[in-house]
Amino acid sequence: MTVMPRSVSAVLALLVLALALYPAYGDLLFGERATFFLQKLSTIMILAIFAMSLDLVVGVTGLVSLGHAAFFGLAGYALALLAPEYEAANIWVVLPASLAASALAALVVGALCVRTSGIYFIMVTLAFGQMAYSFINDSAFAGGSDGMYILFKPEVVVGNTQLLDLENKQTFFYVALGAMVAVYLLLRMLIRSPFGRVLVGIHANEHRVRALGYNSAVYKVVSFVIAGTLAGLAGFLAAAQYGFVNPSQLGWHTSGNALMMVILGGVGTIFGPALGAFAFEILHYLFESATEHWLLLMGGMMVAVVLVLPHGLAGGLLMLMQRSQGGAEAEAEADSVSAATRTGGT
Repeated sequence: MTVMPRSVSAVLALLVLALALYPAYGDLLFGERATFFLQKLSTIMILAIFAMSLDLVVGVTGLVSLGHAAFFGLAGYALALLAPEYEAANIWVVLPASLAASALAALVVGALCVRTSGIYFIMVTLAFGQMAYSFINDSAFAGGSDGMYILFKPEVVVGNTQLLDLENKQTFFYVALGAMVAVYLLLRMLIRSPFGRVLVGIHANEHRVRALGYNSAVYKVVSFVIAGTLAGLAGFLAAAQYGFVNPSQLGWHTSGNALMMVILGGVGTIFGPALGAFAFEILHYLFESATEHWLLLMGGMMVAVVLVLPHGLAGGLLMLMQRSQGGAEAEAEADSVSAATRTGGT
């Protein structure tokens, strides 16, 4: 999607505005549970960043990865390992270091994986993801299967001046919201750039892109590194929010959940996976609250969405807006014809 309909942009802007105003109306709607939902929304927005980063690889470049969670988890572990035990870490140190760890891992994995395609690419990324999971799970320095705790959120300071207090749940909420919007705008700008158009071309017909003189392998690796770095940003925020990391964050289940968010929201739309993250987590919360067999309900819902909305929630939204716009144009045209007829009659 290199062109976003204005009506869809307006809907997305309204949704972001509704999120930004949640602290103002949350207490009125949910009372004592407002703080819980504030944290839940922060978590969902972090997962939205994770899902959008995966969509750059899956939906834009056409590379289905089942090892994307490795970059998500590595950034969290980088924060846990670099943070002082009894004081807050400096975000200007730990954030770049965490992103660099994810980017480096994505570079190594991507350079090896782009030599394959199709089912082989899926299996190789899955293998690398499980290797990272096993390494962290068996490493004493990383806490083994018990994981690691981060007792203090990173501090955002310049000199002796504190810019943001991430210990404040509302402040962290707005940081997550700002990061989600910034990642979306970055990816939109990337897709509309010449680099992004080459990625779209690789997805559509890689052989033709090569015939035009582009080195598709380099473009795929760069795309993989950008996606891995953004996944690292999500992992860093997730670790900072709850102060805990464990090996399961690197496992294929986490990658699978992110892939379901992408499919549920709409592959290749960028904003769709963000919607998918919200839908997935809301359904997860509702189903898990209703029954211990919530996975059965979630699976049934995914099947229903694929059958009813093959292009996901984003595809359904785009179709709805196009139909309403087409209906409005048809009505306007009919009015103009009727007016012309009346004028001609007189």
